[in-house]
Amino acid sequence: MKLVRGTGIVIVLGNHMTDHDMHISRRQSTGVTIAGITVGAGHPIVVQSMTNTDTADAEATATQVAQLAAAGSELVRITVNTEDAAKQVPVIRDKLLAMDCDVPLVGDFHYNGHTLLTKFPDCAAALAKYRINPGNVGFKEKRDVQFGAMIEVALRFDKPVRIGVNWGSLDSDLLARLMDENAKMAVPEDARIVMHNALVASAMESAAEAERLGLGADKIVLSCKVSQVQDLIAVYRKLAAAGDYALHLGLTEAGLGSKGIVASTAALSVLLQEGIGDTIRISLTPEPGGDRSREVIVAQEILQSMGLRAFVPEIIACPGCGRTTSTVFQHLADKIQNYVRAKMPEWAVHYEGVETMQVAVMGCIVNGPGESKHANIGISLPGTGEQPAAPVFIDGEKSMTLRGPGIAEEFQDIVDAYVADHYAAKR
Repeated sequence: MKLVRGTGIVIVLGNHMTDHDMHISRRQSTGVTIAGITVGAGHPIVVQSMTNTDTADAEATATQVAQLAAAGSELVRITVNTEDAAKQVPVIRDKLLAMDCDVPLVGDFHYNGHTLLTKFPDCAAALAKYRINPGNVGFKEKRDVQFGAMIEVALRFDKPVRIGVNWGSLDSDLLARLMDENAKMAVPEDARIVMHNALVASAMESAAEAERLGLGADKIVLSCKVSQVQDLIAVYRKLAAAGDYALHLGLTEAGLGSKGIVASTAALSVLLQEGIGDTIRISLTPEPGGDRSREVIVAQEILQSMGLRAFVPEIIACPGCGRTTSTVFQHLADKIQNYVRAKMPEWAVHYEGVETMQVAVMGCIVNGPGESKHANIGISLPGTGEQPAAPVFIDGEKSMTLRGPGIAEEFQDIVDAYVADHYAAKR
């Protein structure tokens, strides 16, 4: 798998972590290769993100794409909604290459994708994948023609597509048909179940049509996104059972702040634990002026917390209690976490497996020494009223005791030395 490196976090595959080790049996989906990255077929789950810039502004879009890639996004989706946006896609690609950023770009098309892809072949060529929404690719008699036009472009340029069905833009004719059929049943199902079935039917029927037009299953990724946790789980279970296409996971609108993080984690963790999902995106609403790359970090943390991928060393820190009224350990944990993330790009280039390292920063003697012994390297700070000494444990053994105002800097040096001594140098 091709790695995308930048000035931030670097994606590093935890190849030593197997599905057997994690007791998660992955659903066997058809592999789809996107500009050198294979999703599905048992490959590591891929992290995706999306820009929120005006794609017609090539400079702003390229800058944000590069930031998302540097944070660890392996695929970045951009909106292609106007002729000006389509014209700028190859410009954006060139700007990224000039920044030594080769992250694959996914074009997000709605309503006029057939026109833009046909009229601007340079745009079609520059994109690594097309996202098609069957609910608004065309209406009535135009639907099949315009869908077919997009598939024809994908075939011409040998590009994969994601057929992405959305709860909020579901094909109204399909839904009406299924609702009518349901009403005629002796025991009609709940309308919400019919909606679930309509989402899956839209994806599967569109995939079948794409294959009929000549696009292989190894060029098709499916998604059925909704905004509620239980609906997402129910829909993806049905979608996974309906076929073996590669699947992209994510809530359509996860929400703002902790709500979005919690909802995404709750929904995706259930599905991932069941082996469902080949790519993921966390659709967080950024706070005003907030960092767009936050959605990338959350996606990584979900996968790493579940043991499915390893991205950066894990910082284990206690929450604090009445024994830790001093904030020293809080500042140290924050400083060490930021330091590790900042150092990861450099470590990833030189050392094999460093992303699996565990570092413990604990606040008092109750759990501090024990947690520090379980980590690769750990420090246990004194709690309130305890002796002002911080023992350091390396691979389960007490190595030294730090004292004084320079504990953070000394501990950083110890972490650096541990990495250099314990992880094999890459050739």
